[in-house]
Formats: sequence, structure tokens, C-alpha cells
Amino acid sequence: MDAPDLLAISLLLPLAGGLLLLGVGRWPNLREAVTLTTAATLFYLVTRLIAPVAGGAIPLRVLAEPVPGFQLALHAEPLGLLYAGLASFLWFVTSIYSIGYLRAHHEHHQTRFYFWFAIAISAVMGIAFAANLLTLFSFYELLTLATYPLVTHAQTPEARRAGRVYLGILVGTSMVFLLLAMALIWSLTGTLEFRRGGIFDPSVAPGLLALIYVLFVFGVGKAALMPFHRWLPAAMVAPTPVSALLHAVAVVKAGVFTILKGTVYLFGLDTLAATGANRWLLPFAALTILLASLTAMRRDNLKARLAYSTVSQLSYIVLGALLANVWGVLAGALHMVMHGFGKITLFFCAGAIQVTEHRTEISDMRGIGRRMPLTMAAFTIGALMIVGLPPLGPMWSKWYLLLGVFQDDDWLLVALLVLSTVLNAAYLLPIPARGFLDPAHSPVVRREAPAACLLALAITCVGCVALFFYAGPLLRFAALGVTP
Repeated sequence: MDAPDLLAISLLLPLAGGLLLLGVGRWPNLREAVTLTTAATLFYLVTRLIAPVAGGAIPLRVLAEPVPGFQLALHAEPLGLLYAGLASFLWFVTSIYSIGYLRAHHEHHQTRFYFWFAIAISAVMGIAFAANLLTLFSFYELLTLATYPLVTHAQTPEARRAGRVYLGILVGTSMVFLLLAMALIWSLTGTLEFRRGGIFDPSVAPGLLALIYVLFVFGVGKAALMPFHRWLPAAMVAPTPVSALLHAVAVVKAGVFTILKGTVYLFGLDTLAATGANRWLLPFAALTILLASLTAMRRDNLKARLAYSTVSQLSYIVLGALLANVWGVLAGALHMVMHGFGKITLFFCAGAIQVTEHRTEISDMRGIGRRMPLTMAAFTIGALMIVGLPPLGPMWSKWYLLLGVFQDDDWLLVALLVLSTVLNAAYLLPIPARGFLDPAHSPVVRREAPAACLLALAITCVGCVALFFYAGPLLRFAALGVTP
């Protein structure tokens, strides 16, 4: 099986698995076996692409050409393969977690949940391997539509309101801003293809390039850059595995990946740096990092605090892209992976606490570490992961982000990153401290989440530590798609 075939199969496999789930949904064990098998197979197929891409190949598969000059096509390049590998691996881990969570929580319509989860991952593969902006835009919209039934899974009035906010912001930003940016890019360059070094002629007026870049970045609402971030906290009404999907696997990573890929392969780092088109957006990323962290500190609901933490952490990645230098983009690519493992660990813990202790507010979690020591130990690892302390992976992504800021010679951003790290510790670390050190509300009775939930937590915690020691290979692989 050659690499172009692997691209097509990686796109179609989750879709086929989702359709099969509809046929076996009445048998829970078989349904879950199909989910796990499909997820594991997808991850294997994605890993098969590493060797040819590392060797310098960029395999291409044209899916269709609706009209002359506009192709729906897939290709594999380092940044996209990094995102696809993250999403496919964490789909498998989230599927393990979902088995324990959905059964213990007695969720209704579990087959529907697994089906739309699979369709969402298929859309993610389309985004990761998109060979041009048209293909990426098409699968970007499909991802929004596929995750809407997951956000509204509970079918309560609150869930429906959250769904309207979700669709309104994500579809609104892409149709108003991103689509206009695409039209302007096409009119100026005659192409929407992703190319090393970008597609813009150096003669393009800096002001016009800046306008297009602003439209492009704000058009990617899934990156949750303020003021287009409200959809993300609103979506927390969904079941915890969906929150993990939104925050660590699919939706938000689709947003920041799109900004990274567009910055490198459409606009070009040299073009942005030479024209200063990126400078207009740096304050928005900086303020999002700061304001979202401050908001997280005031939230007592655990999932809401984690949601605003995600808003802040995503802007680390956006900031890396906006620096328009190699260190910044590599830091963003690394942080996409690091944050994925750290944040999914925290959401898995939040779901475990909810399904076992029926607690959602941080103020009600005094002494919970004595009743659920394994879960709270995992939460501590996830919290330290987000803060970026060694021996956990984000130390390296934050290190390279600082190098990018130093290269930009912006000392205000240096101060912001230091302050943000302090705020990360301030809104996350008191939670395990309260859980382990404060007296419990009720007599201490040891009980943990279902075994499947604990297994998923064990995998992500090992990943959090392993990424500290194996960040080098990830960095070198990402650099293949960024450096000349």
C-alpha cells in the first residue's frame, strides 16, 4: 500500500467505522470493539506515513475536481502528520475512556455518540492532510457540523442553547471572515494550494496582506482567539469525552493547526516578517492568554475553569504562529501536542470525579484526593503539564516559544509568558492541594473511577512524561516542514 492510498484510507476508515457502528449499536460490546479497532487501525495507518514524509516525500492524492482549478486533494507534510498522529492516538485513548464513562454515567444514545465521534475524526483527517485551503475549509466546516450533535448530546434546553452559540460563532466566523480571506487569496495569487514558503508575491501591498491575514486568523474561530471564544466554554454542557474531543483531540487543535499551516504554507514566514502583516494580531493573542487565565481563576466549576485554561493555552500556539519566525512556529507545533496530552488528562479526571463522586464544583472537592488518590494524582500530573514544569513536555514548547519571542525582541511578551505561567499554577495547582490536604466533607471511603477511565488516564500520564524525554524527535520532524 503506497502513501497516497494511505491518505485516502485514513480519511475513509473512520467514516466506514462510524457506519458500521450504526449496524452493531444494539450490541454494546461489539460496538465498542469496532470503535477501538477502527481507532487503533487509523493510528497505525498514520504512523505508516512517517517514514516517507521524514525522507522528504510529500505524497498527494486528488479526491475530486468539482470545477477546473479547484481540487479536493490530500497530501502529507510534517505539520499535518503531527496533528493527524495526535488526533488518531488520542481518539483511541478517548474511546477507552468513553467505554467506562458512558456506561457508568448511564448515558443515553451511546451508539449515536460513537458514530458522530467517528465522523468528527474523519473530518480531522481531512483537515490534517488537506493539500489546499479549499479542502481544509470543506473539512473544517464538516467538523463543525459533525461535533454539533455531540455538543447537544444531552438534548436539554441548556445543551441546545450551547449548540446555537457553538454553531453561530464557528459558522459565522468561517463564512464571514475565512471565506472572504480565501476569495482575496485566490484573486491575488490564482491558487489556494499550500506551498513551502507561501504563495504571495513580494510585491503585494503590506496593508492588503495584513488585512487578509487578519481575516484568515479571525476566520478560524476554532482557535478561540478573543473575542470569538465564547463557544468553547458554552460547549462544556457536553459529556466529558466530548469535552476531551473539543479541547484536546479535534476541534480546538483543528483551529490552531489551520493557523499554523496557513502561516507557513500560504502567507510564508519571510513574507509576513518582511511586511509586518503579523504585528496587528499579536496584542489579541497576548490579551487572550492573560484574560482567559484571569477568568479561569474565578470559575468554581471545574470544567469551566479548564475551558478557559484551554482558551489561554491555545493562544500560546497562535502566538507562536504570529511571531512569524521558525522558533515560534516550532514552539506552536510542539505545544499543540503537549497541550493535547495535558488537557485531555485533566478532562478525563474531571469526568472521573463527576461519574464517581458526582461533584462538579471545585469548592466541593475538599479531601477528594483521599477518596480518589489515583485520579487526583493524574490530575496533578496534568496540572503540572499545563504549567510546564519538568519533567513534563510543555517545558520545551514554552522554552522554544521564549526563543521565538527573544528573536522578535519583544520584552513585553516575555513578561506576559512569565506571568501566564504563574497564573497557570495559581488556577490549577490549588485543586489537587485542596483534594489531598484539606479535610474531607464526608468520611473517607476509597473508590475510583471505572477501570477503563483509569487505564486511559494511565496512558495519558505516561505520555505527559514521555514527551519531556522525546520532544527532540518531534521538534526535528516538525522542522522538516518549517525550515528551508
